[in-house]
Amino acid sequence: MSGDVLEPALLERDPDDRIRILDADGTVVAPGLEPDLEPETLRSMYRDMRFSRRFDERMISLQRQGRLGTYSSLAGQEGSQIGSTYALADDDLLSFQYREHGTLAARGLPWEYLLYWMGHEDGNAALADIEVFPLNISIAGHLPHAVGWAWAAKLNGDERVGVVHFGDGSTSEGDFHEAMNFAGVFDTPTVFFCNNNQWAISVPRERQTASATIAQKARAYGFAGVQVDGMDPLATYVVTAAARKNALEADGDRLRPTLIEAVQYRYGAHTTADDPSVYRDDEEVERWRERDPIDRFEAYLRNDGVLDDDRIDAIETEIEETLATLVERAEGVDGDPSEMFEYTYAERTPRLEDQRDYLADLRERHGDEALLEDE
Repeated sequence: MSGDVLEPALLERDPDDRIRILDADGTVVAPGLEPDLEPETLRSMYRDMRFSRRFDERMISLQRQGRLGTYSSLAGQEGSQIGSTYALADDDLLSFQYREHGTLAARGLPWEYLLYWMGHEDGNAALADIEVFPLNISIAGHLPHAVGWAWAAKLNGDERVGVVHFGDGSTSEGDFHEAMNFAGVFDTPTVFFCNNNQWAISVPRERQTASATIAQKARAYGFAGVQVDGMDPLATYVVTAAARKNALEADGDRLRPTLIEAVQYRYGAHTTADDPSVYRDDEEVERWRERDPIDRFEAYLRNDGVLDDDRIDAIETEIEETLATLVERAEGVDGDPSEMFEYTYAERTPRLEDQRDYLADLRERHGDEALLEDE
């Protein structure tokens, strides 16, 4: 990829001019945008995409067995999550909603992350070591915080960018608009990454906004908005790299923030507590599966001689071994129920103290085994 591709001109496209490099079959359709990445980097991206898909399958299986709490699936969104994260520096800040497990995979995925989904808040704390904010369950509530961090980085003169992931449903929340407005006014080095997966639980994208695109919303706040094929990891890499460069090098004629709308699809349920069959057709899912990010990336890498059967077999073996180790370590942790009172406030309130004492009394009088019985 030539250096001028990363210039702000890439971000000046019309919001409905969707950027794509790979076609659904892995064919390069925009050679001028194809990034010049080392084969090892491309294989690493592929590995992390496959790991994310397999991680997803394993977590859902654990949840069905009662070994994990409610879990949000990422299947179908590996291209946007891996491609965008590989375009960042290791010390750029990531802030995500709750579905972007692939962004963590691209940064090594600490085993403690599984603890969060098993009910231990320690799993969130471990993310700080890889420059990731704790995941956020409240819709769009993390966007203002991400902008605040980016503003602080700018004031401190740090050469760092804040990237905040969220879904299309978040764009209907006030926090989204407040964060965008603040980012524009204070010209913060923020990349807003909207994972438009077509559904916010059971509400389709067309019910979220009358705008033709989500990307065009950036214009109201004075900065660039661009749409990309979120199931194309090369395209999301290039667009995020351009947005990062702009965040660090924008001059007075252009603001630092960028809104990226990554158009993609959520294959599975919103969470393991959801049944998508009641609000969408299987035919719709299958149409999107024809654009599968892993399949198209694998075809591209095979065509270029970067991947072959032996390398893929080795990657699969390593993934299974890694997953087994992650699960074993996480399940080896014994939780202490009293910890639930430790993270609500900096200092426990009298009411929390009463609740903690009440639970301690119940455990002492009845024992944990009796309290865990169904009846």
